[in-house]
Amino acid sequence: MKSKSVLIAVAVLFCAGLLHAGEQKGASTIRAEKKFVLDWLSQPAVVKKFGEISEAIWRYAELGLQEFKSSGLLVKTLENEGFHVDTGLAGMPTCFVASYGTGQPVIGILAEFDALPTLSQKGEVPNKEPLVEGAPGHGCGHNLMGSAATATAIAVKRCMEKYHLRGTIKLFGSPAEETLISRPYMVRAGLFEGVDAVINNHASSRFSTAYGVTGTAVYSLVFVFTGKTAHSGSSPWSGRSALDAVEIMNISTNYLREHLPLTHRLHYVILEGGEAPNVVPDRASVWYYLRNTDEQLEDMYQRVINCAKGAALATGTELAQVHCLSAIHQSHHNRTLAELFQENIELVGMPQWTDEEQAFAKALQKTLGKEEKGMPADVNKLKDPEPVLTTGGASDHGDVTLIVPTATIRFPGEVPGAIGHHWSMAACNSGSAAWKGLNAGGKAMAASAVDLLTRPDVLQKAKDEFAAYSKKHPYKSFLPPDCPAAAGDEQDPDGEIPAAAGKNVTQASALRFRARFGRDGKP
Repeated sequence: MKSKSVLIAVAVLFCAGLLHAGEQKGASTIRAEKKFVLDWLSQPAVVKKFGEISEAIWRYAELGLQEFKSSGLLVKTLENEGFHVDTGLAGMPTCFVASYGTGQPVIGILAEFDALPTLSQKGEVPNKEPLVEGAPGHGCGHNLMGSAATATAIAVKRCMEKYHLRGTIKLFGSPAEETLISRPYMVRAGLFEGVDAVINNHASSRFSTAYGVTGTAVYSLVFVFTGKTAHSGSSPWSGRSALDAVEIMNISTNYLREHLPLTHRLHYVILEGGEAPNVVPDRASVWYYLRNTDEQLEDMYQRVINCAKGAALATGTELAQVHCLSAIHQSHHNRTLAELFQENIELVGMPQWTDEEQAFAKALQKTLGKEEKGMPADVNKLKDPEPVLTTGGASDHGDVTLIVPTATIRFPGEVPGAIGHHWSMAACNSGSAAWKGLNAGGKAMAASAVDLLTRPDVLQKAKDEFAAYSKKHPYKSFLPPDCPAAAGDEQDPDGEIPAAAGKNVTQASALRFRARFGRDGKP
């Protein structure tokens, strides 16, 4: 691909001393342990290693619960560095936890690595040019996030060895974040028990952190209707169309939108709608995401359930199953941790972008009709939370934030104006700017982890804040008690995604649904 240009860019940057310009500003005041992780992550060989890991995951572009190559690469990298790795956790074959050290404090780092359907795209190309038409792609930067988290964990482990630091570092390999599956089940399985603080990360065009409540809570639900077949031409009155039930349910929920709070989001895809138009469909299914605040989500869920029941009644069909694939909380980020992360973001500083990287950013912005301002120059300041929730995004790490003090570092590398879950985002999650961003994020995370290991007063302050918050916001999982543990697809003998998965979003979704529940809807 473009590995030669990436390596040249990295070499030029290090000759100019630019990849670690940020932390050098205050090098004389940085304690030795923190300086060690920053210097280690600044080495050209380290930048290259984790950049290439990110590129590999970007090329694999594996859908949720199918990330056998991606998770396997991260597991092997961590095992080679002396981590103990447990795999196949919480009912998910691609879920893992890598640990190093013993005793307290236990500092967790979250890693994601799944891709999105239909977003295949050539890297650093400012126009839509799929690598494989209809195949998955990394339109959210999880290839960068898993790599940055792994680089962070290894940097901290080496620091712990050199300076004989007490404590434990844990990396939580979290599959299927794009379908919001892993963390609620990981929490339910007790994987975060005993963890003192968690560092989350996300790829971005910014270098920032935040505290307070963000994102939306979500129910991910599949509704299955069953009816009766008949000849569509000669005796349609003899049939009962399950597809009609799906369509009437969708009409009902669309009318429901008018009467839901402004904080709601509601969207769906039809997974099954029959096999041929001349046969009245006796089975149809639709996959919904219901989004709202923690306080309003369960009421919204009941109202949508009523829409489904009404559709079945109206069509003479049966609402055969309602499968809850996942259910998550909003994110409740810890202020003390966010303030610590902000210190280290400012210490590391924004990467220096080359003329070539700026030119690509402006070309992509032009294609998208956005302001042609190029890559960002400065890190973001920490701000108070917005007084009114306006975002519709979500992450399943929200459940983690309600059981362990947690905050997120958003690291740069993506082009400002690129669209999430879109080919434009996949285009900028590969290449030299992406490498710099994940490296900067790794530095901020590693520096923060070292602080949490060596500054017990800060860690205790975060825990005290969390304890006080938890009294008013006790954790209760939204998962139904009988909801089965998540399960992945069978792995292809060659470790590849089955061919059908790359065709379109409906086929990919149906493949995952059928692999989990089977044709009869039974786990």
